[in-house]
Amino acid sequence: MVTRTVLTGLSGLVSLTTLALAAPAAPAGPLAPLEWGGGPLTVEALPHVTYTAHRGGALEVPENSMSGLVAAYERGTAQVIDADTRILRDGTLVAMHDATLDRTTTSTGPVGSLTLRQWKKVRLRPGPGLPGSWRSERPPTVAEILDRFGGRIVLMLEAKDPRGLRSLGKLIRARGLTRSVFVNSNDPGVALRAHRMGLLSQVWRSRTQMRTDRPERWAGYVDVLDVDHKARDIDLLRAVNSGVPRVWAHTVTTPGQRDRALRLGCNGVITDAPGLLARTPAKGTKGVSAAGLRERPPVNPV
Repeated sequence: MVTRTVLTGLSGLVSLTTLALAAPAAPAGPLAPLEWGGGPLTVEALPHVTYTAHRGGALEVPENSMSGLVAAYERGTAQVIDADTRILRDGTLVAMHDATLDRTTTSTGPVGSLTLRQWKKVRLRPGPGLPGSWRSERPPTVAEILDRFGGRIVLMLEAKDPRGLRSLGKLIRARGLTRSVFVNSNDPGVALRAHRMGLLSQVWRSRTQMRTDRPERWAGYVDVLDVDHKARDIDLLRAVNSGVPRVWAHTVTTPGQRDRALRLGCNGVITDAPGLLARTPAKGTKGVSAAGLRERPPVNPV
């Protein structure tokens, strides 16, 4: 049995409580992170209301960077860390949102035209508006993210290029993380493929798509329905009542946006500002957690 200190907000009040977690059985091999007493942290350990750091928390850290993801983990303001995945010319999966390097790095051109050797020369360009001081660094591969965080926190990996889904599944399965990593896509067909591969499937939808969606059709194979917080009340309520077990609103940047989504029945938010939400108690939402697991030990260096 291990304990964690959790910051919670109940009826608009914030308090510190201690949460006891039963350690899962230790698996064979070197997988087990010691702070959890053996065995990977899985989706079953998530709280009723879940906070996800979108791209690590893109208003607070350089998106999809290793240093940003480490900061998101060690700050403990979210229970899930999100990153985007794309595939290089040689089949390597890497962390990058855009199809090109232009916006977030000092290089230009298509991500998919590079080999791993060329990728290692790419350097991220942290946004000038980010708080703190961040160095220019090489963006990580997906394998590096899984090796550093896998089993220590639940991950959300968006398959920006469905061609990489099979490779992504192999990386997840090889590390025993099929209950610890959500595979996200805008395409319900990709979510169905992920489900059939034995992975946790997630599908995100825009507010325009939500006007005509029938999300109840996906309830048998989607583990998280990732909905646009800008959608109409009626569309959010349809998603909440679809039968999909987890409905999380994206991409939330303010406490007010979070509070509306939770009042309408969403049981999680995907946010660019996890630190801000952690500091701001939820209003008008009974029993809502205001932050993630606290006092996490440092992750091991790669």
